[in-house]
Amino acid sequence: MAAEQTTPGTDGGTSPIYDDDQGPRYTPKPFDFNSCITDWDTYNRCFRARQDAAVVEEEPAIPAITITDLAQFAPDPVATTGEPDNLGVAGMPTNFVAAASAHTRTSALFGIPLTVRFTPVGYDFRYGDGDTASTTTGGQPWASLGQASFTPTATSHIYGERGTYDAGVTVRYTAEVDLGIGWFPVAGQLSIAGPTQQIRIFEAHTALVARTCAEQPAAPGC
Repeated sequence: MAAEQTTPGTDGGTSPIYDDDQGPRYTPKPFDFNSCITDWDTYNRCFRARQDAAVVEEEPAIPAITITDLAQFAPDPVATTGEPDNLGVAGMPTNFVAAASAHTRTSALFGIPLTVRFTPVGYDFRYGDGDTASTTTGGQPWASLGQASFTPTATSHIYGERGTYDAGVTVRYTAEVDLGIGWFPVAGQLSIAGPTQQIRIFEAHTALVARTCAEQPAAPGC
């Protein structure tokens, strides 16, 4: 018996085709968009289901890092020393040296591994007699500068009177962080105050003599 095909319906579906040996089967009906949308009851069949865009899971944002957050990684305080041997002479320069250097530390912040680098950029000296000075250098010994003792330097100070003074220095650092993708700066500066150092200042007296101390060891001042 020859296959029999029914007349296509108007429901936007498919039409059955009968075979003697296989029973009914279905084939898609030709799509007619204009006729489809005029049939309110079947308008949903005129459109394909929406394919939602793949949802991309974003990684948690890295919190903004401030200079205060980095205080836990800060360099140790720096003590200043007065040259020579934390002693000085009233009316003459005492040379101060604060040996600060770049400091790098690797740890974690907010659970994120990072490396922090601190660089000293300023030094605020407190000389203990009420005077202060801010410099961009921590100073060097007279010998390293190629200067004679008791000559002025960028960090020297002259005490007007004898006595014992508590001197100190605060070092200011800038900071950079590396999260594994390169260094980037953190705004602001971190100030680390150092301990005080006692500086003893003496008076120097001179006297005119007819002979040197080698010639007359018992002369005044010898």
